[in-house]
Amino acid sequence: MSPVGRRLGWIVLSGAAALALALVVSCALGAQPISLSDALGGVEPDRTILWRLRVPRAVLAAIVGAALAGAGVALQALLRNPLAEPFVLGVSGGAALGATLALALGIQAVAGPSLFAFVGAVAAMALVLAAGRARSSPYAALLTGVVFNAFAAAVITCVKTLLTPDRLGEVLYWLAGNLGYERPRTLLVGGVLQILALGLLWAESARLNLLSLGDDEAASLGVPVRRTRALVLLAASLSVAGAVALAGLVGFVGLIVPHLLRLWLGPDQRLLVPASALGGAAFLVVADAATRMLFPVFHAEPPVGVVTAVLGGPLFVWLLNRREHPV
Repeated sequence: MSPVGRRLGWIVLSGAAALALALVVSCALGAQPISLSDALGGVEPDRTILWRLRVPRAVLAAIVGAALAGAGVALQALLRNPLAEPFVLGVSGGAALGATLALALGIQAVAGPSLFAFVGAVAAMALVLAAGRARSSPYAALLTGVVFNAFAAAVITCVKTLLTPDRLGEVLYWLAGNLGYERPRTLLVGGVLQILALGLLWAESARLNLLSLGDDEAASLGVPVRRTRALVLLAASLSVAGAVALAGLVGFVGLIVPHLLRLWLGPDQRLLVPASALGGAAFLVVADAATRMLFPVFHAEPPVGVVTAVLGGPLFVWLLNRREHPV
């Protein structure tokens, strides 16, 4: 086995162990204390709390975290910019706009806001892909996403002013980024989608390494630049859209986890993509458990999107300042 293969094996084992530990911690912690041994033994109400509430929520957090971090590290490599975060590319704007319109219209049946969020996110990334084909600059997609996010935010603000208080509360709750209690079938579909999308990103990781040298250099080494760029953007958009449809707008996971892992593993995407997916899953599971532990303080659970924003905002500012004033 090659050195990269051995290193990848250790990374996957370490990431899986960290995720397993995070899941156990998440299932054990909460506003209502439970005994895991009693829950596994069928003792009520511990059994119901564990299997009906905490396990589905922890699995959802793992799916969403893996999607955001895995897509984030791939997009940062593609755009050669460590500040590129999935939501900056307009996926958040499209998803938020779609879900807001669904909630405003009172559409709740047949996946309702989630379906509209997914369609909106994919439509936004289609716009970004079109801009990427029209311009050769690697920053065209990033700039298009920023502009689209601004447009979507303006439309959402307009829609919110027209909503009744009840529907406005639903929209604000979704926009804040919350993890709910999804059915097993929903979690299965979401998990399969992420396996396919993240698997495609990992399959393109070697070409992403070459793209980091520049488009001309990668093309001279035999990389189909346009095809690779389109595949990565499409896979990342599907991954993030699936996450947003399940949990709303949870930001900065795609910035925090890849940056920390890049300091440890270096820039090799063959290692960073799977490491970020596993690390992002563990990170969001722990962050969600932290929100539940804050219930006695606030007498309510703060959205997990708020927790990730509090952690990621200062890191983003620090990275921005570091890029403007390199050592």
